Amino acid sequence: MLIETHAHLDYPEFAADFDDVLQRANQAGVKRIITIGTSVESSRHAVNLAEKYPSVFAAIGVHPTYAEQAGEDVITPLRELAKSSRVVAIGETGLDFHHLPSVEAAKKKNVQVFNALQSGTEEQLEASIEDGAYKSRQADLFRQQLDLAVELRLNVIIHQRDAWDDTLEILRDYGRQISVVFHCFGGTFEQANEVFELGHLISFTGIVTFKNGAVVRAVAAQVPLDTFMVETDCPYLAPAPFRGKRCEPAHTRLVAESIAAARGIPLEEIARATTATAEEFFRFDRV
Repeated sequence: MLIETHAHLDYPEFAADFDDVLQRANQAGVKRIITIGTSVESSRHAVNLAEKYPSVFAAIGVHPTYAEQAGEDVITPLRELAKSSRVVAIGETGLDFHHLPSVEAAKKKNVQVFNALQSGTEEQLEASIEDGAYKSRQADLFRQQLDLAVELRLNVIIHQRDAWDDTLEILRDYGRQISVVFHCFGGTFEQANEVFELGHLISFTGIVTFKNGAVVRAVAAQVPLDTFMVETDCPYLAPAPFRGKRCEPAHTRLVAESIAAARGIPLEEIARATTATAEEFFRFDRV
C-alpha cells in the first residue's frame, strides 16, 4: 500500500474524470490520498471531497503566494473546517519568495532585474519596501497557521521556495510543539539533515524521476527510510514517462519505484516505510 500525501484534487483538472482518477490510484496500490487546501475556499472543497470519498483525506491551509489575496481572518474559517474528522493536517503553508514584487515589476517593464534594483536609487528603495511588506505578510500568515496547528494538535505541511533560512528560523521558534513535512523537497542532503535535526520530515515528488533530478534522487537514496514520504503534488510535476501531461495520484507508485531503484531495494520496502511514516504523521486513527 502507498499513501499519496500531497494532491490537489479540488483543482479543475480533475473535474471531468474524478472517479476514474481515484480508481486508477487504487489499482496502482495508492489506498489513501491527502488533498491539500491552498486557500480557505480550496480547503473547503478539500474537506467536501474527503467527506464524500473514503480514500480521500484533507489538509486545510492558505498557500503563501495567496497571502495578499487572503482576508484579514483566515484562521476562524480554517478552525471551523478543522472540526471535520476528515482533516488530518494544516497546510500547505509556509514561505515563497520566488515572485517578489520587485522581480515581478521588473519583468513587466521588460528590463533586467539588476537594473531595476540598482543600489541607492529611489526605485530600489520602493522595491525594498514592497518586498519587505510581502515577506512580512507571508510570515504573519505562516505563524498564524502554525499557532492553529499547535492549538488543534495537527501536524503541518510546509511549502518553501527561495525562503529556506527564513522558514527554518520561524520553525525553530516552535520547537517540538509541532511536526512538519517539507513537501516537494528539492534541496541538498545537508538541507535534509537540517530538517531532520529539528525533528521534521521531507517528501519527494516526481522530480526524482526527472533527467535533471539527479540531486534529489541522490538525497532520496541516502536519507534514512523513516524520514520521508512520497507524493505527486498533482496535477503538477508528472513523473517520467508522463512529463508534460497531467499528474495524478496513481503516479505516486512511479515516485516510489524511482526511489526504490535509487536505493537498490524492493518497492515493497519503500511502500512499507513511507506508509508507516505517513500513518504516524497524519494519524488516520483519529479519523
